[in-house]
Amino acid sequence: MTSTRPGPDWLADAVLYQIYPQSFADSDGDGIGDFAGIAEHLDHLAWLGVDTVWLNPCFASPFRDAGYDVSDYLTPAPRYGSTEDLAALVEAARRKGIRVLLDLVAGHTSDRHPWFLASAEDPSDHRYIWSDRPVDGFVASPGSRPGWYRPNFFDCQPALNFGYARSSSEEPWRQAVDADGPRANRAALRAIMAHWLGLGVSGFRVDMAYSLVKDDPGKVETAKLWTELRDWLDRAHPEAALLAEWGDPAAAIAAGFHADFFLHFGGEDHGLPLRSLWNNNGGTVEEFWRQEACYFEAEGRSTPQPFLDAWRCAAELTEGSGHIVLPTANHDFSRLAAGPRTAEQLAPAFAFLLTWPTLPAVYYGDEIGMRYLPGLPDTEGSVLGPCFNRAGSRTPMQWAPGPTAGFSSAPPERLYLPVDPDPHRPDVLSQRADPTSLLHTVRRLIALRRAHPGLGAAGGVEVRHVGYPLVYTRAGRYLVAVNPRRESASVRLTGLPGLPEGGRWAQGVRPLEVQGARVADGELRADGFSYGVFELS
Repeated sequence: MTSTRPGPDWLADAVLYQIYPQSFADSDGDGIGDFAGIAEHLDHLAWLGVDTVWLNPCFASPFRDAGYDVSDYLTPAPRYGSTEDLAALVEAARRKGIRVLLDLVAGHTSDRHPWFLASAEDPSDHRYIWSDRPVDGFVASPGSRPGWYRPNFFDCQPALNFGYARSSSEEPWRQAVDADGPRANRAALRAIMAHWLGLGVSGFRVDMAYSLVKDDPGKVETAKLWTELRDWLDRAHPEAALLAEWGDPAAAIAAGFHADFFLHFGGEDHGLPLRSLWNNNGGTVEEFWRQEACYFEAEGRSTPQPFLDAWRCAAELTEGSGHIVLPTANHDFSRLAAGPRTAEQLAPAFAFLLTWPTLPAVYYGDEIGMRYLPGLPDTEGSVLGPCFNRAGSRTPMQWAPGPTAGFSSAPPERLYLPVDPDPHRPDVLSQRADPTSLLHTVRRLIALRRAHPGLGAAGGVEVRHVGYPLVYTRAGRYLVAVNPRRESASVRLTGLPGLPEGGRWAQGVRPLEVQGARVADGELRADGFSYGVFELS
């Protein structure tokens, strides 16, 4: 039976930081980021307060989907360095108190993986899903094997065969989950994980974790698969963490994962909880999305209630068994600074992220307010739709002023993606020198979270006022207010349930970290784009 513990102790209040390796730092001047470049900037992460880094896929690949089309799970892509370089990065990070998670692409490989090349020549090979007749969505065999294979995302990403939950007389090629092919793939997942855990990584974020078993109502068989792997992980590597890309924390944690992200997709509401916070239709947008204005917008036309309701439901279902991760953005979704939202508006978003009872995940560059860059060409499969170009969230990290923003010594035209052309773009060096910058704000908020565990993932929360400002208390001891709109906002605290009455406010509120918010005479007043974290006595 799967352990009900939520995971290793270090994960309980981790601060995660996602690195897109080809865009973080280029050490050798070829225009593409690498392991050595990441290692050179570990001091930035340690200074910021990050303790857990997740790297997007860094394995050998044709890069038709930016590395999510893996051709060798046990060998890093040469663009990033060698196995020894990755091991050196993991060890250097460990010495600074930072753990490294790798991205495990579990549901498919590249069509250039040796497994698939062999399967396309051998009708008796069942590592992939093959049909002997045309099926909607299937792709014709590229080899001597007759038939069609099922892709898992792009056509170049054939789905590994983990079986079907339901058989069908009309589709006799559906294999059961305990057939030879599915069992071989489950064993391969375990071997891949054991290999990298043996080299010092601290766990994995699993790409498309929900997608393995096909035609699986309720993901029952997929959950059994991950439960089996979690049981092994608990026994063999009890300090390792397994995070899901599922977008439905209750389902993922019930399936054996230690944590799952609120995402721009997933669940019955197709990712609305996260999008209702951040998505202002200024970056990556699916055409079928239908939502009102998001809460963190300057006009102040929305409510955080969709997120609050979804979070509370997920928190109740996962209490004591796993963690919910709240990201600023990721490699597939718009940055916080997208469309009309500028870096100057982001402080209250980070105040919320770092004082809400979830695990925070900062996407590289969001800590300085890097913006989503529209209008880029399709790069390594970045375009998913007419309004959904992921390249805009994958541009080079902005370390310093200059033509390549300190990312690379290569000429600008050789960079993996162009640097933001805005002459006023933010960068780490300039913001390190400015104690009022967003970077320093994020650092102070992370330090505050660490100094006051009641502001972390485990402390209780009570929402006291929904609207502008959003007001909540943590652990019965801390008062937090965020006002992400342009106009100022205020709320009478003396009339709110569970808070001090009357004159107790005069001596009972101590500011811990504030930016444009104050409490006086029983009223909380918040300037535009402000926040306040107070301690109650």
